[in-house]
Formats: sequence, C-alpha cells, structure tokens
Amino acid sequence: MAIATATEYIDFFINLNMGKDVTLISFVNNERMVLKGKLEHKDIEKEPIKIGIEILEHLITEINEFGEKTVLEKYMVRNDR
Repeated sequence: MAIATATEYIDFFINLNMGKDVTLISFVNNERMVLKGKLEHKDIEKEPIKIGIEILEHLITEINEFGEKTVLEKYMVRNDR
C-alpha cells in the first residue's frame, strides 16, 4: 500500500481533482470500504491495509468534528512545508 499518512490521503484526494461533486468525506468513506473489502483477500499483507483503515477512520473523526474545509487546510499546510 503506497499511502501511509493522512497527509498523503489528502494530497491524493486533491490531486484526483474530482471537482466539487466529490466531497472529502465521501472519498474517505469510499476508500475505507475498499480497504475493508481487501482485508477479505487471503493472499495479501493485511497490516498495511489495517493501518490505512485506521488513518481513514481518524480522518473521518476529524472531518465530523472540525469540518472538511478545516481538515483540508490542516493537511495542505503540512504538505506545503
């Protein structure tokens, strides 16, 4: 799994440039569902997937608590350093 931090997930979301129709929360929820589906496969390493799910669940918590705009700004600032 190539994405290992919340900042990388936000960067990936931004670079997908899906427009205003796809919100960060819908993207994060979809990514989490995809990773949970991958856990059912027997022939893959599960630990990186579990870490990805934890990161996504943390992002979901942050988005619900602070809002998408705040979360995007938080991780975009980290990216600019």
